[in-house]
Amino acid sequence: MHGLSGILDNQGTPLEKQQFTWKEMASRPMSKLDDDAFTRVRIILMNGVELDALRVKHLLARFDKRLQLPLAQIRRVEQHQATVVNWLLSADHSPLETTIAYEQVAIEVTAAVAQSEPDPYQAQTYRFGLLEDFDHLYRYAAMLDRLEGKDANNILQGYTDLVPGRKTSEHHRAPESDLRDNYDKNNAELITKIHAALITGAEYQTHDYYMNIGPTFTDPVARMLYAEIASVEEQHVTQYESLMDPSESVMEKWLVHEAMEVYAYSSCAEQEENPRIKALWERFLDYELGQLNLACDIFKQIERRDPAEVLGGPLPTMIQFKSQRDFVRKVLAEETDLRTSGTVYVPKEQESPLSLEYRGHINSQGIASDIVSAGYNWTPGTELNRKTP
Repeated sequence: MHGLSGILDNQGTPLEKQQFTWKEMASRPMSKLDDDAFTRVRIILMNGVELDALRVKHLLARFDKRLQLPLAQIRRVEQHQATVVNWLLSADHSPLETTIAYEQVAIEVTAAVAQSEPDPYQAQTYRFGLLEDFDHLYRYAAMLDRLEGKDANNILQGYTDLVPGRKTSEHHRAPESDLRDNYDKNNAELITKIHAALITGAEYQTHDYYMNIGPTFTDPVARMLYAEIASVEEQHVTQYESLMDPSESVMEKWLVHEAMEVYAYSSCAEQEENPRIKALWERFLDYELGQLNLACDIFKQIERRDPAEVLGGPLPTMIQFKSQRDFVRKVLAEETDLRTSGTVYVPKEQESPLSLEYRGHINSQGIASDIVSAGYNWTPGTELNRKTP
């Protein structure tokens, strides 16, 4: 265990020295087949983190004139950080292959978070969500096989199973049953606050990606599948952001998000195997430390409090970027039939009637997630390689 206090002793790179050129932003991408899948997991996760940093800071700027200039200065850097990170994805990833990678991120990172989250209810929420992303992966893998004739395991590299989870057709809930109980900012551990900010940002990016690429498909089932799963991703953003304490001040939310960015880049730098990309994570960790220290200075000026009141407490190990297969299989076996009624997790037969009514209508003219995967069993090298009796 180690806290942010030790990390904060490092002032990082001063904001005025956090600079980029266009050439740096569009540098050499990763290799789709030669780099480890977890290099791509880290790239996608950190792009989601940076895009959420932009999103949150734009929102905060609307509430306090005093914050607008420092937020604009930091956002300029984060825009360019997000560009560097996202442009690391190589052009030989089709949108469907990138989709497979997004779902791998959602499964493996959420599973890692669920195991290190100290709050039992919040950990339950992460397990609940990951079983749905796990099923999305299976549906998209069937789509990739049947539309492009490609094996999703070329992207997953054997780290993540390709079998059904909680059926996507049953993810569609009434909004009343997507909200969750929030942590109490005065009692929650720092890592609990960091986890909620991290997973909300990652899911938000997934939602936006599906909304952007869904209409680019000509295949009618693909178009409907992206519409269906994008809707679930919006539900996930609703679920995860409701885990945060709404009574946190604007400055408290800013500090938590900066701390989350430091924690995430630190996790990436610690475990990255590609030397060039590892150097990038280390550089951006220094940038985030500079940004966090600036936010702490402004927090002291505006709230007249010690940032340690928000950022105190130990952090467990870094995000574990590794296959969480055994944990996911255990959750799959034990919790697939869990449902929600309001903020409470309940057995399938106690699911909210409002959700059943909503689902009955929205599924009434066909369900792409069922159509695309009818009779699908993942086979190495695509289902065309399956031996017929």
